[in-house]
This record gives sequence, structure tokens and C-alpha cells, in this order.
Amino acid sequence: MSLTQALDILPQQLVFGLTLGSIYALLALGYTMVYGILYMINFAHGDVFMIGSFVGWGVFSVFLGERLMGLGPVVVLPAMMLCAVAVCSTVGVSLERFVYRPLYARGASRLGPLISAIGASLFLQNFVLVTQGARMKVYDTGSLFPPALGVQVGTIRLSALVILIVVTAMIAMLGLDWFVHNTRVGRGMRAVAENRDIASLMGVDLNRIVSLTFLIGSALAGIGGVLVGLYYTQIDFFLGWFAGLKAFTAAVLGGIGNIRGAMLGGLALGIIESLGVTVLAVTGPTTGFGLAYKDMIAFGVLIVVLIFRPTGILGERVAERV
Repeated sequence: MSLTQALDILPQQLVFGLTLGSIYALLALGYTMVYGILYMINFAHGDVFMIGSFVGWGVFSVFLGERLMGLGPVVVLPAMMLCAVAVCSTVGVSLERFVYRPLYARGASRLGPLISAIGASLFLQNFVLVTQGARMKVYDTGSLFPPALGVQVGTIRLSALVILIVVTAMIAMLGLDWFVHNTRVGRGMRAVAENRDIASLMGVDLNRIVSLTFLIGSALAGIGGVLVGLYYTQIDFFLGWFAGLKAFTAAVLGGIGNIRGAMLGGLALGIIESLGVTVLAVTGPTTGFGLAYKDMIAFGVLIVVLIFRPTGILGERVAERV
């Protein structure tokens, strides 16, 4: 690819990066919320995201099989997301209640819940593998969002699906930010993140706050799973592993434990990855060179951040008045 061609597609690549970054941000919020409350990395969170994509595909297939796609995205999409949110929230809360809580309630070190999270991740992967098979599931996205549906802004093509992903992600992220900073429960979450012991003495129900944190994070992962399935059109049982690692990278990039940092980190990582692919396509030996090394860009960013700014762009969560 020549430099001129790269500059021509640069605006469109930025749109792709923003779209992908919006999904990363939704998933990164689950990591950063749990870390802010329990100081643990929930490595099973990516697999909750993967389950959301499978639930969305199942609902999508029912509508497709019953020839109800004519109802349009106004009906089909909310049904997919509501089912994904319900299932993912249940899975997330169950993991906290039956896998993690028995450990940290007994004063286990951070290593115990971390190992349990890896075990839970493997369990969820294999559960989906056994029940759904190893073959990829295909979203027939074109039947819900025809490729011709969208708007043209100069040289940038904004498909209806891209607009939907960005708008949905932004509404979810801004809604969470408002909830955490403007409601009583949100103040309780921030209080527990500050100091669990003092928050408990002040009457905050720790178990309720922790369960709610897992519920909200898993619900956002479910929404992200549906969106990524529609965007990439193909999903499999291993989807959550790489998506989870990239979302964790986004959380670290923005500042682990910082909700706004996770949002910013997700968007930044998506744009960096998209622009990195373009740069490598120009400098590499073949056009597909950049795409082949897309994952290397994300993890390269993680290494650089950990070396030069381990607290992330906005820094880790710091003390504040609640």
C-alpha cells in the first residue's frame, strides 16, 4: 500500500478504531470495576463477554429461523441484548458468589482469587465448547443491517451498524459514569473502593456492593458480546480470551481502577490498533502485513505503558471524598 492510499483511508480507519475501541471500553469497565472494589483481576470476564455473544447469536437464530427478521433491529436487537444481559449478569454474579467470595471472605491473598479466575475462565470456555461445538457461529448481520444502510460524510462511510455500536457503547458508558457519581449506591461503591472496613462501619453492605459490581460489569460485557458478534459476524468459544486480554490492556492504559480511565483507554487502544495496522501496511512488505500483526500492537502498547507509565493515562483510582 502506498502512502497516498494510506492517507486516503485514514479517516475511515479512525472510524473503525473508534468502533472497536467502544467495544474494548465496555469490556474494560468490568475489569476496572472489580479491581477497584476487590483489587483482583477477573480473568473470567472475557469469557462472560464470549457467552454474551453466543446468547445474542442464539436469539438472532430464533428470529432468523422463524422468519421474523422483518420486525427490524428495533425489536430484534433489544431482544438479543436483554437476553445477553440477563444471562451474563447471572453468570457474573454466580462467579462472585460461589467462586470468589469463599476465598476473599476467608482472607485469602490476591493470588487465590486470581488462580480461581483463570480456572473459571477455562471452565466457561470448555462449557461452551462442549455445549455449542468448536465450529464458528455466524451472525447473518446483513439481514438485520443491510450494507447499503448508512450515511456518507465526505470520504467516510458510516454504516448503520457502526453508528449503533458507538452510540450504544457511549450511552452505556455515560450511564454508568452518572450512576457511580450521582446515586446512593454509586457512592457506596466508591466508598467500598476507598476503604472496605470503614465503609462497612458506616453501614454499607459489602456483599451487596460487590455483587452489584459484578452484575453491572457482566451486563456491559453481554452488550459488548452482542455488538462484537454483529460487527465481526463470526464467534467461537475462544473469543473471550483475546478480547479479554485487550480489554485488560485498555484498563491498564487508562488507569486500572479508574472508570473514566477504562473508557478512555478502550477508545485509545482501538484507535492505536487501527492506525498501527495502517502504518504497518504502508511500511510492511505486503498489504496484509499490518493486519497480521494487529495483536502485537495491542500488547506492545501494554508493555510500553507498564514500563513508562504503570498508573495509566488518568492514573489509578485515588482517594476522593464520598
